[in-house]
Formats: sequence, C-alpha cells, structure tokens
Amino acid sequence: MEFFRIKRDIPFMKNALILNAISFITFAAAVFFLVTRGLHLSIEFTGGTVVEVQYAQAADIGKTRSAVEALGFGEVQVQKFGSSRDVLIRLPLRGEAKQGDVVGQVFGALCKAEGGVVQQRDVVSDKGESISKQVCEAAPAAGAAANGSEPVALMRSEFVGPTVGEELARDGAYALLATVIGIMAYLAFRFEWKFAVAGIVANLHDVIIILGFFAFFQWEFSLSVLAAVLAVLGYSVNESVVIFDRIRETFRKQRKMTTPQVIDHAITSTISRTIITHGSTQAMVLSMLIFGGPTLHYFAIALTIGILFGIYSSVFVAAAIAMWLGVKREDLVKGSVVKAEGDPDDPNAGAVV
Repeated sequence: MEFFRIKRDIPFMKNALILNAISFITFAAAVFFLVTRGLHLSIEFTGGTVVEVQYAQAADIGKTRSAVEALGFGEVQVQKFGSSRDVLIRLPLRGEAKQGDVVGQVFGALCKAEGGVVQQRDVVSDKGESISKQVCEAAPAAGAAANGSEPVALMRSEFVGPTVGEELARDGAYALLATVIGIMAYLAFRFEWKFAVAGIVANLHDVIIILGFFAFFQWEFSLSVLAAVLAVLGYSVNESVVIFDRIRETFRKQRKMTTPQVIDHAITSTISRTIITHGSTQAMVLSMLIFGGPTLHYFAIALTIGILFGIYSSVFVAAAIAMWLGVKREDLVKGSVVKAEGDPDDPNAGAVV
C-alpha cells in the first residue's frame, strides 16, 4: 500500500555529512546533560513506600493525588489498578521518616478528604491473631455511617529499599545490553556486519537522546519509561531492517548504481511506507500522551521522542554509517545471480558475482 510514489530518487546521501554532524551534536548534547544533570529516578530505583487503598465508590484519582501531594512528600505516583475502586500510591524516600508514620499521614489525608476520621480498631487476622488496624470511619453526617462502611480502606503498605532499587537499575541495564547484543547478532546474520554496526549505532543514538531529554527536563525516569526505551530499540531497528533489505534488493537489480545511489533509491522507495507506519503509530502514542493521564504521561513522551528520532536515525544515521563503512554489492550478493533490470543493453546482465 502506498499513498504516493516518488519517481525520482532524492539525493539523501549527498548531504550525509551534514546530517551526521547534526546527529553527533545532538548526541553529544544528550550525553552532556546525562553526565551533568543525571536522571531523575523514580522510587522503583531509589526506594520508597507503596500504599494500596480501596474506596467504597469509584476512586477520584485527581482528588486522591491532591490530598497526597498536599503532604509535601515530593513527586508521588497515584494510579488505579485492578478495579475502579483500587488505587496504588508510590512515595519517595523521606529522610529518616519511618514507614508507619508515612503510611499513617497518607491514609489520614485520604480519609479526611472523604469526610472520615481515622480510628484504631482491633481486628482478627487470617491467622486468628488480634491486631490493631487503622480504619477510616465515616462522619455521623455521612450516609456511609449508617451501614458501617468505610469511605476508604488501607489494604496494604510496603517499603522498597534502596538495595531493591539498585537491583532493578542493574537488571534494567542488563536488559538493555541483552537487547543491543541481540539486535547486532540479528543484523549481522541477516545482512552483513557493517549493517549490524550501523544499525546499533543508530539505535543507541535514539536511546541516548531519549535519556538526554529526561535528564535535561528532569522528567521522572521509571520502569515504564525503561520499558518504552526497550520498545523504541525494537521499533527503530524494524525501520532500519526495511531500508537495509531494500538496499540489498537494489544492489541485486541495479548493477550500474553506485552505493550512494543505491541507498538513495532504497530510502526514497520506502518513504510512503514510512509515513503510513510511523504516522499511525505516532497517532496512537499521541492519544496516550493526551488522554492517558499522569500514569502514561512519561511513557508516552519517551515513545514519542523515540519514534520521531527513530525515523531520522534509520534514514540518515544507519544508512549513512553503512555507506561510510564501505558497504558494497559484493558484501550482500556473494555467489548470487544478479540481473540488471531496466538495462537490457548490459552485456554483463545475469553474470555471477
């Protein structure tokens, strides 16, 4: 399927040096911000407290977030999970404050926002033991008091220590490294080592720029953002594979073209496909960014940046680096029969190379 077809190849590689210089400057700026400002890591990496509450009615996330943020714990995460009544709250480390005190303040603020009062009540646990538990009792004026229901209930609370955060960061780095190695192996096996190097440089270019944006604006870097970065790696390499495959196909068909001309033809012939694929994907990601709320905000931002720079890097970085590395027809069509389509006067058409 094509929206349009460009009949004359666009000379992209004629300006490859300028485009690569722009890429290098952007990459260097991203590295600079990463080194000087660093990433603003979420509590999954730095440690913190997780509180799960359940409302009697469908939860109002905006109201819950306002109540928690008023306590001054810094940047908190509030999101629904499971049913519409369940809410998960993540709080960063707060100096020497004890977990019990932090949980008590949060639950008290949520209970107050629902017009209730926190009380200590003795309840029997699943093991048959009598324990003291905080409950939110509705005020006498509230209708919920008549049937003894709680406006909001504390379901569980957990503390994520810095050690766990370091382990998550390390595992995330291992996942990124494994993805990079897998992509290089795939490209080297399917095409040629020059394409593998070009493809992975282009992909790392995208990743570093995403991280550079998060470092510069000090956006929160969470596990969901890490998942977006890994998704961008796979998504970006797909575009590179399409262009590399078209380069190989053009080398087989057009024996009189030089390497820059072959690359220009490959990129030009895939522009319509690129617009369709990336345009539809970007529309979906922008929908998440606009309508997904705070939970998906930074995840969608990372994908948006990754998709936009992924298009650029696949066309202007990966292809250009393959050209600089000296990729040629013999690297891709060894031992194959090459026919010069569109050139019937070529006496070498069909020759084995």
